[in-house]
Amino acid sequence: MRRFAIAVLFFSCINTALAVPITLTFSSYNIRYENNDDGDWRAWPDRLYRLVNTIRRMNPDVLGVQEALHGQVADLRLSLPDYEFYGVGRDDAKTKGEYSGIFYKKARFSADLADAGTFWLSDTPEIPGSKTWGNEIPRIASWIYLQDRQTSRGFTVFNTHWDHRNQPSRDKAALLIAKRMDARKRGHEPTVLIGDFNATEGNGAVDYLAGRSNKWNNALLDSYHTTHSGEKNRRTLHFWANNHDGWAKVDHILVSKPATILSSAIIYPEGNIRPASDHFPVVARITWQ
Repeated sequence: MRRFAIAVLFFSCINTALAVPITLTFSSYNIRYENNDDGDWRAWPDRLYRLVNTIRRMNPDVLGVQEALHGQVADLRLSLPDYEFYGVGRDDAKTKGEYSGIFYKKARFSADLADAGTFWLSDTPEIPGSKTWGNEIPRIASWIYLQDRQTSRGFTVFNTHWDHRNQPSRDKAALLIAKRMDARKRGHEPTVLIGDFNATEGNGAVDYLAGRSNKWNNALLDSYHTTHSGEKNRRTLHFWANNHDGWAKVDHILVSKPATILSSAIIYPEGNIRPASDHFPVVARITWQ
């Protein structure tokens, strides 16, 4: 038994030593749900091509989208044939309600669908549509384990959308997501949390996950804040105004340590092109050794 334990430790050390670095680009994009009251250039058929063009500019390996209704997911899947998709509607765990879904490049990754799923941000996280923390609508997080075909390195990505009105709900969401991250099957491999938190840096729920409250032992790195700590204008939620000024950065990419943040950015429309959503997307390029 002792020899077996020593052998396991020996080969584990060899595998760790021989692990090659992996560099990945992640993006989070609240695409704005298809709303019949959004007319003219804000209507979904008019802004779909702008949204796809924005995604192509970022060229993410993994993209998390929020507020995506089933028809919008279908349109994006047709428009992004080089990506696979994972996610469910938050109302029924099928197709009803908004998705917090995950797109990933087919050619680059293999997915373990046995290590994937959605949980509801509530006291009953396995019950579809559940909401017990004061939020009026269901809130969810979806996750999937992906393995890079070239390097055989794997990681787990979570995508979430928190409540926009209820701070106790956001606080509890942060705790539940941290608990799920701690309990993931491959706890020794990297993990990423992307999403619309409806909260900025300085909010207790965001700071808990990003290690600014010193309460969670496995706190993550805030990719944008790491590389732009002095930037005053970091708005992502602009309410269709295309306004870049201010601190309303509610869209985040957080990654597990130790990691190197090679770059991060908020992506604004080019030239005079109108925005494709009422949020600007965020993107980050990360290396794990």
